Amino acid sequence: MKLDIREIVEEEEKYLHQEITVQGWIRNHRKQKEFGFIDFSDGTSFQHLQIVYDNQLPNFEEISKLHIGSAITATGKLIPSPKEGQAMELQLQSLTLEGDAPEDYPIQPKRHTREFLRENAYLRPRTNLFQAVFRVRSVAAQAIHTYFQERGYVYFHAPLITASDCEGAGEMFQVTTLDLEKVASLGTVDYEKDFFGKKAALTVSGQLQAETFALAYKKTYTFGPTFRAENSNTKTHASEFWMIEPEIAFCDLEEDMDIMEDMLKYIVSYVLEKCPLEMNFFDEFVEKGLKEKLTTLVHSHFTRIDHEEVIKILKEADVKWEFEPEYGEDIAKEHEKYITEYFHGPVFIKNWPKDIKAFYMKQNPDGKTVAAVDLEVPGAGELMGGSQREENYEKLVTRMQEMNMSREGLEWYLNLRKYGGCVHSGFGMGFERLLIYLTGVENIRDVIPYPRTPNNCEF
Repeated sequence: MKLDIREIVEEEEKYLHQEITVQGWIRNHRKQKEFGFIDFSDGTSFQHLQIVYDNQLPNFEEISKLHIGSAITATGKLIPSPKEGQAMELQLQSLTLEGDAPEDYPIQPKRHTREFLRENAYLRPRTNLFQAVFRVRSVAAQAIHTYFQERGYVYFHAPLITASDCEGAGEMFQVTTLDLEKVASLGTVDYEKDFFGKKAALTVSGQLQAETFALAYKKTYTFGPTFRAENSNTKTHASEFWMIEPEIAFCDLEEDMDIMEDMLKYIVSYVLEKCPLEMNFFDEFVEKGLKEKLTTLVHSHFTRIDHEEVIKILKEADVKWEFEPEYGEDIAKEHEKYITEYFHGPVFIKNWPKDIKAFYMKQNPDGKTVAAVDLEVPGAGELMGGSQREENYEKLVTRMQEMNMSREGLEWYLNLRKYGGCVHSGFGMGFERLLIYLTGVENIRDVIPYPRTPNNCEF
């Protein structure tokens, strides 16, 4: 019978002493005079299977010459293994080479740097680290969908091409079919002749469009790629990344924070439960104490505090800051770290100065702040950001005028406030930032299969 390693691991007793067939790749190969050992993986489980063979096989010499990285089909009997840490091994009866790998195969059984593996990103899922990372990515994605689907949210596919700059920052990739060399020679751009008849770009957020669905379905969420043309080369920035953006009607800022906390705890618990082998690996080889950090978060009280009070705490702290905290301004990484340590856990910082936040956020009665919130978590800093959206038409128009934003192309968004608008809120979480937190792998380039960053668009 043909089996995956996952099936063998899950039902060891069922298949013990059975003749089975497995298909996958050679991860390591130790050959001796009269017998040999193949470290075999098929990708269906983080656990490997040891294949043992001896010189009683008619093609012993041929098998002993198989290269690391080769794809094989192996048939044999599952027997108890004397090797510590594994319950069974496969006593080989026959083997077929499906696809050879030459001796210069890049992924040899030795320690490779992450920089080297990024250069060979098409092969890095075959290493232990990236087998673990990308399985956790898959499971975490399923956790997100399960959380929202079980709670009656409608999954909304936001457009990737848009004429709206949600954040108002202007850091967008333009989409065009115009001949750029011709445009350069003319010195002017006639967007009416472009594909969409207007200036278009890749989306930085699906939020604005998601609000339209929230005001029809009550609860909706997006989960898809977004793009930023930001020339940043930090460990946490990429030009293409995935975002989770729920939008909820009849929901204020306090309820928004309830959902943010509940969702994060659910995802972390789900991954800890579904990926025990991978999480043990991360805990041992990537970030010591990772499992304890995540388990603590699941059982933590999430503090809620105003931005103004945070600045007060930071100013009164007996700390020499690299960046001095100021009222009316954003906070730095060092401040985020201090605040989570001060409260011994995750912290919601709410009611931010309106001048440093987006146009669509609900303006508070004080005229100085908006009903916005950032979630700071120990060991990672900001993980999520959200707000109550401004539901008042006149206030939203006035705010756009104050920020010198054009209403052209956003009339539909403003009309939501005229046609049965209501209190509504939402938040966004960068999927890769969540994965950095879940795995302890600190560089965004190592938690996304093929990273797109400034001057890098390989594979």
